[in-house]
Amino acid sequence: MSYETFTLSVENHIAHLQLSRPDQRNSMNRTFWREFPEAIRKLDVEAQTRVLVISSTGKHFCAGMDLEVFTQPDPQMFSGEAGRRAEAIRRLVTQLQECFNVLEEVRFPVISAVQGGCIGGALDLVCATDMRFCTEDAYFTVKETELGMTADLGTLQRLPRLIAPGLARELAYTARKFVAVEALAAGFVNQVYPSQDEMLEGVMRTAQQIAAQSPLAVTGCKQMINYARDHSVADSLSYMATWQSGMFQPNDMMQTFTAKMSGKAPEFDGLRAITAPLQKAEQQ
Repeated sequence: MSYETFTLSVENHIAHLQLSRPDQRNSMNRTFWREFPEAIRKLDVEAQTRVLVISSTGKHFCAGMDLEVFTQPDPQMFSGEAGRRAEAIRRLVTQLQECFNVLEEVRFPVISAVQGGCIGGALDLVCATDMRFCTEDAYFTVKETELGMTADLGTLQRLPRLIAPGLARELAYTARKFVAVEALAAGFVNQVYPSQDEMLEGVMRTAQQIAAQSPLAVTGCKQMINYARDHSVADSLSYMATWQSGMFQPNDMMQTFTAKMSGKAPEFDGLRAITAPLQKAEQQ
């Protein structure tokens, strides 16, 4: 799995995607927007990954949208008939939103590990992950406001559900730095580490704990928590009952009990790979 803007490896069911353009502060260029969702979806399709860790290299996690995207825009974006121009821009925004929506849609949990600046589009990214960890020098910024635009890839929709809405509004309106100690106190990050090496070590320990659990149980947790966020308690409980009626099977529980009695770690079957609807019939 070779990519231009990041490295990606999978070992012991833990995928590690590491942004790899430190000289450019890991900014999100055009290649990134193509590669990132493609790589995440591929992990989901292949079903070997039980947890994904997203980290970075260099001083800063990510500076957000690369300047080339702003300084070399598609000339057609600002020309032509107004209605069609607006429709095309709206479609572009929704396509970019999908690049981070995929982090919620995949079947496995996603953990972000942040050092230094997490700016603009990078904040959109980490808001879509299941958990966030950071270093003491980390900070988060809704940079778009300072640039004269409204953040449009998920921060304004997700951040008020992760921290107090009033604080989310303050950060969005002021574009000030949301530093690590404040992010921890607000519940935005799970834990703060002194250094990047210590952070990655701690994050990988958490990833290993997740990967050791039943992947069916873990994906069920993710599906139910995400659903509950966007629906009423009554609807969420009803959906939980429906999910359990179909997905709950005794196999993984029996493996757990057997493993405890034998003193060994349980070995769970993975989720099935995703195939095209007609692929099985064609193979036959």
